[in-house]
Amino acid sequence: MSFVWVTAVNHLRQLLHPAIIQTNSEKGRGKGGLRTAPTYNICVTNRKYLFMTVFVAGMSTLAIEFTTSRMLQTVYGTSNIVWANVIGLVLLFLTVGYFVGGRLADKRPYPQTFYALVAWAGFSGVFFLLLTSVLLKTAASALAAVNVGAIASSLVGVILALAVPITLLGCISPFAIRLAVQDVSEVGRISGRIYAISTWGSLLGTYLPVLLVIPLAGSRLTALIFGGILLLVGLGGLWLTQARSRIAALLLPIILLPVALAWTSGGIKAYEGQIFEAESAYNYIQVVRQGECNYLLLNEGQAYHSFYCDGGAVPRASVWSIMLAAPYFNPTPVEIERVAVIGLAAGTIPKQYTRVFGPIAIDGIELDGDIVQAGIDYFALTDPNINLIVGDGRYQLNQLNHQYDVITIDAYKVPYIPWHLTTQEFFEEVRDRLTVNGVVAMNVGRAPEDRSLIAAMTSTLQTVYPTVHAIDVPGSLNTILVATVQPTAPENLAQNLVQLDSTADPLLQMALETAVANQVPINSSDVVFTDERAPVETIIDSLVLRYLLQEGVGGLPGVE
Repeated sequence: MSFVWVTAVNHLRQLLHPAIIQTNSEKGRGKGGLRTAPTYNICVTNRKYLFMTVFVAGMSTLAIEFTTSRMLQTVYGTSNIVWANVIGLVLLFLTVGYFVGGRLADKRPYPQTFYALVAWAGFSGVFFLLLTSVLLKTAASALAAVNVGAIASSLVGVILALAVPITLLGCISPFAIRLAVQDVSEVGRISGRIYAISTWGSLLGTYLPVLLVIPLAGSRLTALIFGGILLLVGLGGLWLTQARSRIAALLLPIILLPVALAWTSGGIKAYEGQIFEAESAYNYIQVVRQGECNYLLLNEGQAYHSFYCDGGAVPRASVWSIMLAAPYFNPTPVEIERVAVIGLAAGTIPKQYTRVFGPIAIDGIELDGDIVQAGIDYFALTDPNINLIVGDGRYQLNQLNHQYDVITIDAYKVPYIPWHLTTQEFFEEVRDRLTVNGVVAMNVGRAPEDRSLIAAMTSTLQTVYPTVHAIDVPGSLNTILVATVQPTAPENLAQNLVQLDSTADPLLQMALETAVANQVPINSSDVVFTDERAPVETIIDSLVLRYLLQEGVGGLPGVE
């Protein structure tokens, strides 16, 4: 009688849940005559939905990784350390997920358990990433005020926020293999197919958020979109496999709705005077107004990348104005007809060159087109003599056929200089586009007691140019290195200041006076950056670490 009852229940289960079948292992016996645990697998006819779920899970995993890194970028920047932390944490939590998912699949090999995991992964992907955005908004204010405790606690919160969704996503692939395999002879084929489908989804999850969704919708809506898709797929699987879960499953999106509405409203940051913010394919962009000037902040916001004051006023000497002094290391007379700017940002350098030298031809190269648009909208970057070029600095320079009197390089992504703009081969390409009396001026960072990066950059420039000069920018941790095509003397700068025409723009007078007063002897090292080996990041990481150990976080420059 009991056998008949069990058989009837099994048939009823299959009728109510056609996606579930009972394998022969429930009837069979293991070694020693012991009865094996019952297992359930997805029907062959429903493997398509299972494979689609694996595809969406793979896509969501990479989307969550890139969205998290973009959120971190707004506070902690885009250093290699930040990327290493994100990638390392993702791999760690995936590892935990693979282990847990495999164990769970053996203990509870039921489709409804699998799709419940998928639904919870989608739910947690939205919930915890939006929670991360709230934590980071607090961290942004704390970093601006250099509140170390709040920064540390927010970073811990981000780690916890990654742990739940990524661990759940790691459970999906081993669980899917357990469900999809109908016979031990097809384990290799099925597992290979599932990992291939998951990786295919990961490819889409790599390119779609970075190139399309984040620039158009922002990081928070990106989290909502990809997490929401995964949640819907999980709910769909529960709807197909377990009727009793249908009503309960609807509670997840109902709970998520007010959270999404509350945590996706408002700006990403809330700096005083902020008049614009946007997320591009490369940066988080802010424009902050202080007094009569607009300032461009990128990513973590610990440095100004451009400024523009009403009427074109320049209240003080800066990195950008000292670039005006670069050609005056040549003997008099100094004539400027064409300039190239690598690292245009919002256009401060070309606008100041235009103010001093008139409407000369200037090619400005900027990787991020959204920054260029911000320059047009908020920094009066509308001068007809400035040719705006969007693209990589080195590549775009090599596409130009002009000869330049001055080429400036200010392409920081704090605290890093892109390594391919620091090499011997790159400076040879720059030299080939300079006139016979041309100069190249480059902004390089330093610490009060550490000039190792400047020394390495100097030694690299000296392999290409006969003379290199250095100017420390007052009130900052920046040094302008100037290399000349012809041999030049440091005294030329002071002589040109003395011989400066009385009708010259006061901005040029201020730039030369500041440059003369802050010239420093050059020092070089035995490090030469090449396309084969350019340990720029290693030197900068070491420089920053030593500086923090000496000065503490309170020594970091903040937003003025």
